[in-house]
Amino acid sequence: MKAEQLRKSILQLAIQGKLVPQNPNDEPASVLLERIRAEKQQLIKEGKIKKDKVDSVIFKGDDNRHYEKVGNEIKDITDDLPFEIPDSWVFVRLSTVCWLGDIAKSTGERLPYLDAKTLRGKADKTYLVDGKIVDVGKKVILVDGENSGEVFDIPFRGYMGSTFKTLETVSHFNFGYLNVVLDYYRDTFRGNKIGAAIPHLNKNLFKSLLVGIPPIPEQARIVAEIEKYEPLIAEYDKLEQHATRLDNEIYDKLKKSILQYAIQGKLVPQDPNDEPASELLKRIRAEKKAQLGKKYVDSYIYKGDDNCYYEHIDGKDKDEAIEVPFDLPDDWAWCKLTNIIKSITDGTHSTPKYTQNGIPFVSVKDISSGELKLNDTKYISIKEHKELSKRCNPQRGDILLTKVGTTGIPVLINVDIEFSLFVSVALIKFNHNYILPDYFIYLLKSPLVQMQAVENTRGVGNKNWVLSDIEKTILAIPPLAEQQRIVNKINEIFAKL
Repeated sequence: MKAEQLRKSILQLAIQGKLVPQNPNDEPASVLLERIRAEKQQLIKEGKIKKDKVDSVIFKGDDNRHYEKVGNEIKDITDDLPFEIPDSWVFVRLSTVCWLGDIAKSTGERLPYLDAKTLRGKADKTYLVDGKIVDVGKKVILVDGENSGEVFDIPFRGYMGSTFKTLETVSHFNFGYLNVVLDYYRDTFRGNKIGAAIPHLNKNLFKSLLVGIPPIPEQARIVAEIEKYEPLIAEYDKLEQHATRLDNEIYDKLKKSILQYAIQGKLVPQDPNDEPASELLKRIRAEKKAQLGKKYVDSYIYKGDDNCYYEHIDGKDKDEAIEVPFDLPDDWAWCKLTNIIKSITDGTHSTPKYTQNGIPFVSVKDISSGELKLNDTKYISIKEHKELSKRCNPQRGDILLTKVGTTGIPVLINVDIEFSLFVSVALIKFNHNYILPDYFIYLLKSPLVQMQAVENTRGVGNKNWVLSDIEKTILAIPPLAEQQRIVNKINEIFAKL
């Protein structure tokens, strides 16, 4: 059993009343529930919370079955209950004991912006002068993004991130136990998000979730018992991570070997009926010449009669010898990245003014996983985005490439959402009719390109792979038909790993 599975099992025992024994001297949860309802009514009367649109009351009938009263309607929900609970517990909808809140905006105080990465301690603080202020000890819950449903304790006064709502509950309730419940159901919230490009917490599911509520003393005992297990699970997790790192090292080496075989022309057989890559590159050069006109400088790599490789550049007196790392099949060709792309740019070199919402502003951190993640970005205004997009306009089908810090990570844009880029990310535009996007990504991930990224990254602290060096990256290009065969084979192999 993995550490996360062990943790989930403990949480499951806790919310089912099986982790600690019941004490017959505890005041039943049904009495607690009456106090909770009275407190909520007072909060509604004072205008601090809104009245529930669906006020649910769950009770056990004389026939020992569970019923729910909503308005004037009573329904048997026994078959809907997720599990059995002890006699001293009660079932409620989650909205009975907690709710999502919001905070009015204020201005004039310079405070840190509390987004998810800052709260996880994985990002430097960004400061704002307006927003929704949350104080130390407040609890907030993610309502946007892939981790929707995750709860955070506010460690210091700041402005609440735009992807959060406050998490509120009645005073007659143990917040630690509420954390236990929400922690257990976090996967449920993640698996039932709504929205496509940027998923959101399913608030109807959140409100209607059926949960078991123990007496207050038992809530405290459950929280204390789980705290005893946490050091053991943490130690177990360390051992598991060590084993996983070893597995990942083997897996990464295997993937790199497969990609290396692929871009050497050794993964799939060549087909003599394929149009040679040299003809493909001629068409690309012709297209670029038509696009650039007099600004176009013809250049290409070819194999001389002496079996050595040379680079021809118009305007130079002599073709220069060029080293290639290995031999290619006869119908393949070497070229530099600049020879096969329409353009390469990078994002803005100046830090923009961030806003609480607006257009996502993407930097290395948002693609360093190998995927484009827009759920935890900073934001800029639409006006500033339009100005930046005049020079660098990322669109579906383009490739992003990290060039500052962790260099050489390629990501194919697969969304239609508008966003802007920071200088740490390069944008590559190319013709998909000549270079298949999936082959291009595998090529950029291959040891051939990754070694060049390491060798040509400059600097000591915040290292930079400058555009002029990225353009000079040497690539192995197969015929178009073979590109597809390579992609199919890699996908087939990776699916089995």
